[in-house]
Amino acid sequence: MEINSNYLESVKKQFLYYKTIGEKAMEQLEPEQFFVSLNDDTNSIAMIVKHLSGNMLSRWTDFLTTDGEKAWRNRDEEFEESVMTKEELQAAWDKGWNCLLDTLNSLQPEQLSEIIYIRNEGHTVTEAINRQLAHYPYHVGQIVFYAKMLKKGNWDSLSIPKNKSNAYNAEKFSKEKTIRNFTDEELKKLQ
Repeated sequence: MEINSNYLESVKKQFLYYKTIGEKAMEQLEPEQFFVSLNDDTNSIAMIVKHLSGNMLSRWTDFLTTDGEKAWRNRDEEFEESVMTKEELQAAWDKGWNCLLDTLNSLQPEQLSEIIYIRNEGHTVTEAINRQLAHYPYHVGQIVFYAKMLKKGNWDSLSIPKNKSNAYNAEKFSKEKTIRNFTDEELKKLQ
Protein backbone atom coordinates (compact mmCIF):
# COMPACT_ATOMS: atom_id res chain seq x y z
CA MET A 1 0.00 0.00 0.00
CA GLU A 2 2.83 2.42 0.83
CA ILE A 3 4.43 1.80 -2.57
CA ASN A 4 1.14 2.73 -4.25
CA SER A 5 0.86 5.92 -2.16
CA ASN A 6 4.45 6.83 -3.01
CA TYR A 7 3.74 6.14 -6.69
CA LEU A 8 0.73 8.47 -6.74
CA GLU A 9 2.67 11.24 -5.01
CA SER A 10 5.59 10.78 -7.40
CA VAL A 11 3.48 10.97 -10.56
CA LYS A 12 1.60 14.01 -9.30
CA LYS A 13 4.91 15.79 -8.78
CA GLN A 14 6.21 14.74 -12.18
CA PHE A 15 3.08 15.90 -14.02
CA LEU A 16 3.24 19.22 -12.13
CA TYR A 17 6.91 19.57 -13.04
CA TYR A 18 6.22 19.15 -16.78
CA LYS A 19 3.23 21.49 -16.58
CA THR A 20 5.48 24.12 -15.03
CA ILE A 21 8.24 23.58 -17.62
CA GLY A 22 5.72 24.11 -20.43
CA GLU A 23 4.36 27.24 -18.80
CA LYS A 24 7.81 28.71 -18.21
CA ALA A 25 8.69 28.13 -21.86
CA MET A 26 5.48 29.72 -23.13
CA GLU A 27 5.83 32.72 -20.80
CA GLN A 28 8.95 33.68 -22.73
CA LEU A 29 7.07 34.04 -26.04
CA GLU A 30 5.23 36.85 -27.72
CA PRO A 31 1.56 36.05 -28.43
CA GLU A 32 2.06 35.70 -32.20
CA GLN A 33 4.82 33.12 -31.69
CA PHE A 34 2.27 30.59 -30.42
CA PHE A 35 0.89 30.27 -33.95
CA VAL A 36 4.10 29.84 -35.95
CA SER A 37 4.46 26.62 -37.96
CA LEU A 38 7.73 26.14 -39.82
CA ASN A 39 6.13 23.89 -42.44
CA ASP A 40 2.97 21.88 -43.16
CA ASP A 41 4.20 18.94 -41.06
CA THR A 42 5.00 21.03 -37.99
CA ASN A 43 2.44 21.82 -35.32
CA SER A 44 2.47 25.27 -33.81
CA ILE A 45 2.70 25.58 -30.04
CA ALA A 46 -0.99 26.55 -30.12
CA MET A 47 -1.84 23.23 -31.80
CA ILE A 48 0.24 21.30 -29.27
CA VAL A 49 -1.54 23.07 -26.41
CA LYS A 50 -4.95 22.31 -27.95
CA HIS A 51 -3.94 18.67 -28.41
CA LEU A 52 -2.68 18.28 -24.85
CA SER A 53 -5.83 19.88 -23.47
CA GLY A 54 -8.10 17.73 -25.64
CA ASN A 55 -6.24 14.58 -24.69
CA MET A 56 -6.29 15.41 -20.98
CA LEU A 57 -9.99 16.24 -20.95
CA SER A 58 -10.78 13.04 -22.82
CA ARG A 59 -8.53 10.75 -20.80
CA TRP A 60 -9.17 12.10 -17.30
CA THR A 61 -12.89 12.97 -17.37
CA ASP A 62 -14.78 10.12 -15.68
CA PHE A 63 -11.43 8.32 -15.67
CA LEU A 64 -12.52 5.17 -13.85
CA THR A 65 -15.91 4.75 -15.49
CA THR A 66 -15.76 5.67 -19.20
CA ASP A 67 -13.41 5.00 -22.09
CA GLY A 68 -10.52 7.47 -22.22
CA GLU A 69 -11.27 8.32 -25.85
CA LYS A 70 -14.55 10.20 -25.44
CA ALA A 71 -17.11 10.35 -28.25
CA TRP A 72 -17.22 14.14 -27.90
CA ARG A 73 -13.50 14.57 -28.56
CA ASN A 74 -12.51 15.77 -32.05
CA ARG A 75 -8.79 14.95 -32.09
CA ASP A 76 -8.27 16.04 -35.70
CA GLU A 77 -9.61 19.50 -34.88
CA GLU A 78 -6.90 19.88 -32.23
CA PHE A 79 -4.36 20.05 -35.06
CA GLU A 80 -6.18 22.70 -37.09
CA GLU A 81 -5.08 26.29 -36.77
CA SER A 82 -7.84 28.31 -35.19
CA VAL A 83 -8.04 31.91 -34.16
CA MET A 84 -7.32 31.95 -30.45
CA THR A 85 -5.67 34.41 -28.16
CA LYS A 86 -2.81 33.63 -25.83
CA GLU A 87 -5.35 33.91 -22.98
CA GLU A 88 -7.69 31.36 -24.61
CA LEU A 89 -4.75 28.97 -25.05
CA GLN A 90 -3.83 29.45 -21.40
CA ALA A 91 -7.42 28.69 -20.41
CA ALA A 92 -7.40 25.49 -22.51
CA TRP A 93 -4.04 24.50 -21.00
CA ASP A 94 -5.33 25.11 -17.46
CA LYS A 95 -8.57 23.24 -18.10
CA GLY A 96 -6.73 20.13 -19.27
CA TRP A 97 -4.15 20.14 -16.49
CA ASN A 98 -6.79 20.82 -13.83
CA CYS A 99 -8.81 17.83 -15.07
CA LEU A 100 -5.72 15.61 -14.87
CA LEU A 101 -4.56 16.84 -11.46
CA ASP A 102 -8.05 16.74 -9.95
CA THR A 103 -8.43 13.13 -11.08
CA LEU A 104 -5.02 12.12 -9.76
CA ASN A 105 -5.81 13.79 -6.43
CA SER A 106 -9.04 11.79 -6.18
CA LEU A 107 -7.39 8.41 -6.79
CA GLN A 108 -6.78 6.04 -3.91
CA PRO A 109 -3.80 3.66 -3.84
CA GLU A 110 -6.06 0.61 -3.94
CA GLN A 111 -7.49 1.80 -7.29
CA LEU A 112 -4.16 1.52 -9.13
CA SER A 113 -4.83 -2.08 -10.18
CA GLU A 114 -8.35 -1.39 -11.48
CA ILE A 115 -8.86 -1.72 -15.24
CA ILE A 116 -9.80 1.28 -17.36
CA TYR A 117 -10.12 1.47 -21.14
CA ILE A 118 -8.62 3.71 -23.79
CA ARG A 119 -10.08 3.00 -27.23
CA ASN A 120 -11.38 -0.33 -25.87
CA GLU A 121 -7.88 -1.41 -24.79
CA GLY A 122 -7.70 -2.35 -21.12
CA HIS A 123 -5.06 -0.75 -18.91
CA THR A 124 -4.53 -0.88 -15.19
CA VAL A 125 -4.83 2.59 -13.69
CA THR A 126 -1.05 2.48 -13.20
CA GLU A 127 -0.50 1.65 -16.88
CA ALA A 128 -2.86 4.43 -17.97
CA ILE A 129 -1.04 6.95 -15.80
CA ASN A 130 2.33 5.79 -17.15
CA ARG A 131 1.03 6.07 -20.70
CA GLN A 132 0.14 9.72 -20.17
CA LEU A 133 3.32 10.39 -18.17
CA ALA A 134 5.23 9.43 -21.32
CA HIS A 135 2.88 11.28 -23.70
CA TYR A 136 2.66 14.70 -22.05
CA PRO A 137 6.41 15.27 -21.47
CA TYR A 138 6.94 14.35 -25.14
CA HIS A 139 4.76 17.29 -26.16
CA VAL A 140 6.07 19.61 -23.45
CA GLY A 141 9.54 18.91 -24.84
CA GLN A 142 8.28 19.97 -28.27
CA ILE A 143 6.93 23.19 -26.79
CA VAL A 144 10.23 23.93 -25.03
CA PHE A 145 12.32 23.17 -28.12
CA TYR A 146 10.08 25.20 -30.40
CA ALA A 147 9.92 28.11 -27.94
CA LYS A 148 13.74 28.21 -27.75
CA MET A 149 13.94 28.36 -31.53
CA LEU A 150 11.32 31.10 -31.74
CA LYS A 151 12.84 33.14 -28.92
CA LYS A 152 16.20 33.52 -30.73
CA GLY A 153 18.32 34.44 -27.73
CA ASN A 154 17.73 35.69 -24.21
CA TRP A 155 16.34 32.29 -23.25
CA ASP A 156 15.83 31.67 -19.53
CA SER A 157 17.03 28.10 -19.15
CA LEU A 158 14.54 25.64 -17.71
CA SER A 159 17.14 23.02 -16.81
CA ILE A 160 20.88 22.92 -16.28
CA PRO A 161 22.24 25.74 -18.48
CA LYS A 162 24.85 24.99 -21.11
CA ASN A 163 28.37 24.58 -19.67
CA LYS A 164 27.04 24.59 -16.09
CA SER A 165 26.87 20.82 -15.46
CA ASN A 166 30.01 20.69 -13.33
CA ALA A 167 28.83 23.48 -11.05
CA TYR A 168 25.37 21.91 -10.81
CA ASN A 169 26.81 18.50 -9.92
CA ALA A 170 29.28 20.00 -7.41
CA GLU A 171 26.40 21.72 -5.63
CA LYS A 172 24.35 18.50 -5.59
CA PHE A 173 27.21 16.34 -4.30
CA SER A 174 28.09 18.88 -1.60
CA LYS A 175 24.83 17.99 0.19
CA GLU A 176 23.94 14.99 2.30
CA LYS A 177 22.18 12.09 0.59
CA THR A 178 18.41 12.39 0.84
CA ILE A 179 15.38 10.52 -0.38
CA ARG A 180 12.97 12.79 -2.20
CA ASN A 181 11.48 13.35 -5.61
CA PHE A 182 13.84 15.16 -8.01
CA THR A 183 11.06 17.60 -8.81
CA ASP A 184 10.88 18.99 -5.26
CA GLU A 185 13.94 21.18 -5.74
CA GLU A 186 13.47 21.74 -9.48
CA LEU A 187 9.96 23.17 -9.05
CA LYS A 188 11.24 25.65 -6.47
CA LYS A 189 13.85 26.88 -8.96
CA LEU A 190 11.21 27.38 -11.64
CA GLN A 191 8.84 29.39 -9.46
